[in-house]
Amino acid sequence: MISANRRRFATYLALAVIPLSGFATDIYIPSLPQMGTDLKVSSLQVQMTLSIFLISYGVSQLFIGAILDSFGRYRLGLLSLALFAAASVVIATTTNIHIIYIMRAIHGLTVATVVVAKRAYFVDVYQGDELKSYLSIFTIIWSAGPIIAPFIGGYLQDVFGWNFNFYFLAGLAVLLLVLELFFSAETLPKRSVFNLRKISTTYFKMIVTPSFTLGLIMLGFAYSMVMVYNLTGPFVVQHHFGFSPVAAGYCSLILGMAWMAGGFIGKATIQKPFLKKITLNLIVQLLLIAGMIASLAFGESLYSLVLFAFLIHTCAGYTFNNYFTSNLSQFPEHAGIASGLVGGVVFIIVSFLSYGIVSVIPAKDSANLSLSYLLLCAASFVALYAIFRMGKKA
Repeated sequence: MISANRRRFATYLALAVIPLSGFATDIYIPSLPQMGTDLKVSSLQVQMTLSIFLISYGVSQLFIGAILDSFGRYRLGLLSLALFAAASVVIATTTNIHIIYIMRAIHGLTVATVVVAKRAYFVDVYQGDELKSYLSIFTIIWSAGPIIAPFIGGYLQDVFGWNFNFYFLAGLAVLLLVLELFFSAETLPKRSVFNLRKISTTYFKMIVTPSFTLGLIMLGFAYSMVMVYNLTGPFVVQHHFGFSPVAAGYCSLILGMAWMAGGFIGKATIQKPFLKKITLNLIVQLLLIAGMIASLAFGESLYSLVLFAFLIHTCAGYTFNNYFTSNLSQFPEHAGIASGLVGGVVFIIVSFLSYGIVSVIPAKDSANLSLSYLLLCAASFVALYAIFRMGKKA
């Protein structure tokens, strides 16, 4: 068990580990076009590496929380970091897209274990307003991955090639593993008996809680806006506008900052009436999407695309921050399961929804990207209306 004098540094380390999922998702985004060329596969096949990671990451979280509640957080986290590093090296050294698919599935499983364990860490160690504050900070720190990763990845692609993105991931995982060994420890105060019936009952209890389930749907819609851009942005920047991978990395860096800005605004307004602030945020987001569509009548440019996407992603980050904090704090007695269920369901929604939208409306330009945003914003209004009706009946 973790000692009191280790707790503060372990908390900093937990916050440092959280962006690993963002790095695993975003660092090679500027390299997607070049990967397709080098591996001699289509853009959809390369984009599938991202979708496979998201599906694996999401499905794994559905059951990994129960395992962590029964067998502890620490040792499983160490093992996952080691496996993640090994899988990254395999991806960097292979030219077979199907092997990359398998390794990305392993990435999803191992990152899910690490991130769910660290989410549960805060519920293990903190309570009350302090817990809510840390959970809000969690989403802000988590957004550091999508901010920094593509920026680094763009330069790695430009100087060394796409393989070095995965060498970087391997090195990062090894560094985190060493720090965990020296400065962290177990935080689970009391292990649950691994009882499938009891676990299933807990899952059912959460799923049938309307506010929790509708919150998951809102989280999925919010993050899908970001993922639709991640799947297609590099192709738009490099193929449609003719810029370099470094420019694509800068665009992703700017949009990652938008997501973080939404998180900061969410934390600053944490005490405001919940439904009122979410409704206002979605109205602002809808107006921005309408403005993006209207601006196309005056011409299309990368700068206007990034400007509107920045503001739209800020609103998405605000929605995500509020619902993430709300959902994760509803069941503190089952921190691991709640953490896994939130992450699992959300990323399953995101993986299928974003890939489905990209397949039907490929964001080859600003017009298609704005239509994708409009579809997701409209779906968010439908979900919010259901939440409003539920609250009115209550």
